[in-house]
This record gives sequence, structure tokens and C-alpha cells, in this order.
Amino acid sequence: MADADNNDLSLLGSAPAFAEVMEQVSRAAPLDRPVLVIGERGTGKELVAARLHFLSRRWDRPFVKMNCATLAESLLETELFGHEAGAFTGATRRHFGRFEIAHEGSLFLDELANASQRVQEKILRVIEYGEFERVGGRETIRTNVRLIAATNLDLPSEAAAGRFREDLLDRLAFDVITLPPLRARQEDILLLAEHFATRMSQELRRDLFPGFSQRAQAQLREYPWPGNVRELRNVVERAVYRMDDLDEEIDDIGFNPFESPWRPPSRKLSDDGSPASSPSAAVETRPEQDAVPELPADFRAEIERFEIGWLEAAMQQARFNQRKAAELLGLSYHQLRGYLRKYKLVGGGEEDDA
Repeated sequence: MADADNNDLSLLGSAPAFAEVMEQVSRAAPLDRPVLVIGERGTGKELVAARLHFLSRRWDRPFVKMNCATLAESLLETELFGHEAGAFTGATRRHFGRFEIAHEGSLFLDELANASQRVQEKILRVIEYGEFERVGGRETIRTNVRLIAATNLDLPSEAAAGRFREDLLDRLAFDVITLPPLRARQEDILLLAEHFATRMSQELRRDLFPGFSQRAQAQLREYPWPGNVRELRNVVERAVYRMDDLDEEIDDIGFNPFESPWRPPSRKLSDDGSPASSPSAAVETRPEQDAVPELPADFRAEIERFEIGWLEAAMQQARFNQRKAAELLGLSYHQLRGYLRKYKLVGGGEEDDA
């Protein structure tokens, strides 16, 4: 049987938050009902959709995917529902849409929140009645499709703001599977890193992967992973292919592939969002410091605010690599750790094994 685990971002993990979600997926898969998958980018929403399909009774029928954020409204409508010949300029032949192709199988609609109200209304009709018309056609098409939708937005808030149909949300939310971000799966970071590193070594036809040093392991654990599992895979594979000594453990992790002394500066933007008059000027990222402080003031609180600002700026510029952040601030590694613990900032609560 085909399985979602064949995908590049394998559904691996033993963290309690992840195990709980996988149990929810297993319970929901056999039910012939819509499912809504919510999660940050890179958390594996498409993998979960595939698992829902392949663990269902429809596993041997089509599993069709569509990203609703990649097409304009008119194109998205024809891709989902098809069109008849002559429906619009250039429509020289009948086109079957995804709902028709996915008949008796599952249809995964990624980034559904990007679909227009018109498209949302037609999707709702398919869910409720199992029928639709092709664009430019009058024939009613019957289809039997299990719908799996995904988004990285909070759909109840979108519905409350009028950007998403509440009736469609009600139908989709038979069950909602919310994926935990990688930062909530600390136990899985090194497991996934080893998995991706081993696979990359095999792809490069190397005999073995020597592993990560204690320092590199600490870097992997402390990084916040805004891009989640997808970013972890890229970071690890890049570190493996850049190894100089294939017999030595990886000792340092480079998180930012754009880091370079010759990187072009960011452009300043005007209030209206357009580039400022001097586009070559770099955006100032240092914490602001008033030339003349306003008195009276809480001296200790102001000093704390100032120190926290510098610490946060250095950590962001160093991509949360604490050793690099310490160098940027002219501090020793242990001095920086002390400040991070003092202000309870990212990565400051754990001792580094390196």
C-alpha cells in the first residue's frame, strides 16, 4: 500500500504532542467525513492529508491535490470544477476538474483560506449535495469525494472577519487536526535530524554519517525552527553536503543560507510600503536609544529594556546561534548565557552540552 512516509518530510516522531496528533489521524481516517488540517508552514499538512487518505477505505482510489493559493479565482474555479469547450476564450475542449478526477477518492485542498467566496460557495455545494456544474456548462455532475482541507490561518477568526464562509467552516470542521510546530516537539528534533542526515549521506553515496557533535546537537535543540520540519531538513542536508572531513562529526550548524559578507542590504520602505528614496540603505536593526531620556524614569526598568533589546537583536542577527550572538555583543559565551537566563529569553533556560 502506498504511504505518505515515502514523502521527503517523513512523519517521524515520538514527542507526546506529535503522537497525540497521529492517534487523532488514525481515528479520523476511516470516517467518510471532511477533515480540516491546521498547522504552520513546514509542519507536514500534506503528509497528514495523504495519511488520512491511505488509511481510509478509499486508499486504492485517486488522491488528488490542489493548492488554492497558486491560481487566480477564475483559474482555480476551472481547475476545481472543470469547464466546457467554449466557456471562455482559449477553452477549445472540455476540461475535467479536480472534483471530477477525484471521484470515489480524496481531494486535498491546501491553503483553502485563499479561495474566493464564490469558489467557497461552490465547494460547500459539493460537500452538501455531491454535485456541481463545469464552468460554462449546464449539466449537473455527481461526484463522491472525501474532502481534506488545510490552512495555516485561524479559520474561526477569518470567518468572524467575513473572509471565510462560516457555513463552509461548519461543514469542514467535522474534525480539526492541529499540527504542533517543531519547537513543541523537542524530543523529535535530533531524531529527524539524524534521519535526514543519513538519507542525505546515502544520496551522496557515502558509507556512513558520523553524527552530530554535542555542540551541534545543542544548536539544533535551541533553534526555534520557524520553518518547522521542512526547514530542519534543509539545514541538515546542507550541513551534510558541506562536510569537509567525512569521518568527523558535524560540529557547527549554519542556519541561514543567505549569510554572507557580500549580502545585498535590505531596502527601507516608505510609510506606504514603497521603496524609500535610497534603496541601497540597509534597514537599521539595532534597538532604539533616545538621545535625551524623559525624566522621571524607572532607571532599572529602562536598563533592562535596553539590554533585552540588544540581546534580542543579536540573537536574531545570529539566527539564534548563541556563540555568534555573543561575538556580536563582545561577550563570552557564558556571559551571554547568563543574560539570557536573567531575562528568560530564547535558549537561556538550558545548559549547553558543548
